[in-house]
Amino acid sequence: MTDAALNPEQPGIDPSKFRDPEVTADGSQRASVALKDLSTLWFNTGTLCNLECANCYIESSPTNDRLVYLTAAEVDRFLDEADARGDTNEVAFTGGEPFMNPDFIAMIHSSLKRGYRVLVLTNAMRPMMKCAEDLLALHHEFGDRLRIRVSIDHYAARLHEIERGALAWERMLPGLDWLAAHGFHLSIAGRTLWQETEPQLRAGFARLFADRGIALDAQDPERLVLFPEMDGDADVPEITTACWNILDVSPDAMMCASSRMIVKRKGQQAATVVPCTLLPYDERFDLGETLAEASADVPLNHPHCARFCVLGGGSCSVG
Repeated sequence: MTDAALNPEQPGIDPSKFRDPEVTADGSQRASVALKDLSTLWFNTGTLCNLECANCYIESSPTNDRLVYLTAAEVDRFLDEADARGDTNEVAFTGGEPFMNPDFIAMIHSSLKRGYRVLVLTNAMRPMMKCAEDLLALHHEFGDRLRIRVSIDHYAARLHEIERGALAWERMLPGLDWLAAHGFHLSIAGRTLWQETEPQLRAGFARLFADRGIALDAQDPERLVLFPEMDGDADVPEITTACWNILDVSPDAMMCASSRMIVKRKGQQAATVVPCTLLPYDERFDLGETLAEASADVPLNHPHCARFCVLGGGSCSVG
């Protein structure tokens, strides 16, 4: 996925769309989402990753440092704010590959010690396993409040490696098996770009789990999360206020009704709050440098808002 896929000015999108935060291209009132509660506070630990996947929406790679590493002190500043608010129950970390951040174990520990449930998104490869001793200590101390979600694009090695590259399957499996063997609260993030129905995908993952002796229910949508695709070359309708009733979808079900994400862009002096995990680069969605500033309504003025959240029904949080 190229930079254009993160910009409304992309080849597949009508250039008159996603321009005005208040109105759509046809003059209708654009839908927006109010923050109901900040139940999930996300941190992007940095976009550097040990992999360069074919369709990574955030373009993580071994060289992409557009989002630089957050420090433990920066995370703690936002956790202090969350403590004061009192409406957050989950702290979640994504990247890049979070385990590449040298402060990451400290970030997890601080979040767990404050009483939050913690969700970590990882590819379960060498960066995670280099932290295995510390990670196991956190699991022993905090149990199922530490939750690990492993990205497996497909239950078959060949298709997984179309996205993740050669040898990605065999380099992921030892970490997956290690997490399962040690009883971590484990979930899997899969993709739906394949020409298979959801029941077929869940059945395939169920076979994978059974073959590897992993006690994970592939029918549970929180333990096997199948994400809708974000095809940057496909046009998508804008979401108006009338769409909530037409689609029978509630704005409260959108990620930005219950979450915010902290990012630090290269060259910025301070970390920034954005509405969700999908919009890390688009500065039109910057909400401020504190959680207090970030409670404003979010206009659904980006193709991802329609494609992933409203029409795709996707959410990166646990529940």
